Amino acid sequence: MILLESHNYIIQTTLADKLVKPSTLDVKFVDFDGVRFHLSTQERKTSLRLSMHIRCWDELVNYGAMDILNREYGALVAAQPEEEYNVSLVIDLEQIPTDAEARDAFIMSVALLKRNALAAPFELGFKTQKELEASGGTQGDLMQVHYRDEEAIYVQASPDRVTVIFSTVFREETDRIFGKVFLQEFVDARRQPSIQNAPQVLYTNRDPPLEIRHLPGLRNTEDIGYVTFVLFPRHFVNASTASATISHIQLFRDYLHYHIKCSKAYMHSRMRHRVAEFQKVLNRAKTEVATTERKTASGRTLVSR
Repeated sequence: MILLESHNYIIQTTLADKLVKPSTLDVKFVDFDGVRFHLSTQERKTSLRLSMHIRCWDELVNYGAMDILNREYGALVAAQPEEEYNVSLVIDLEQIPTDAEARDAFIMSVALLKRNALAAPFELGFKTQKELEASGGTQGDLMQVHYRDEEAIYVQASPDRVTVIFSTVFREETDRIFGKVFLQEFVDARRQPSIQNAPQVLYTNRDPPLEIRHLPGLRNTEDIGYVTFVLFPRHFVNASTASATISHIQLFRDYLHYHIKCSKAYMHSRMRHRVAEFQKVLNRAKTEVATTERKTASGRTLVSR
């Protein structure tokens, strides 16, 4: 099984290369979910600026994204982001730790810029759950993150759990079938004793879950599905566990569609292989056509088949 990484590989490799050999740089690239990045040098070759644009930035800021970025990057966060981008980091390569382990940790931290920004609603949900559990409250506010066209993540805390709902669009009929099979495997796998502590997974097609059914503008068509994760306190009992949970659950939508495409490609390759094998059998089954030559009295040749 192939797992997608939370960090951006281009950022990681580019920073590692520029630490060895600083040079002029101006690279624009796009990550999952249409997140745009711009990595460029400033006045000096050892000064880099990394800018990010994400369509749900305003929603993330409302849930505390800037607090998380300031906590993770401190003075690296630029007071004024680059034009057409939401946030920028200014990195001085000469100030990066020389110790190999510390340097790799710093590079990985920068490569996790998108992950850290998207962690805001999850961290707020975990915090709200603890407050509700202590105070005996009922439910926290429903947080919405519209991170893709026609798709969103919904997070809501309760006294005993945090509910995370993904809405995802299946463009093709085969995608819906594959998606249903994959998601059923999530439900069946949880019955095994070794992974019964995994989050509960629920899948509904067309009809939104009760937690978000009151929201206006939700689509009610066959090409949309809703996946619900129920996170209990054991899934975010401490900082390291909570961080791992956030990293994994953020990538669920991309993971699902990525494996749907991989499965379709594998099936197509197997079908092409099977057709090629059938073609060989048919070719071997063809009989040789006998050809005989006959000559007339004048010496002309007649060919009969």
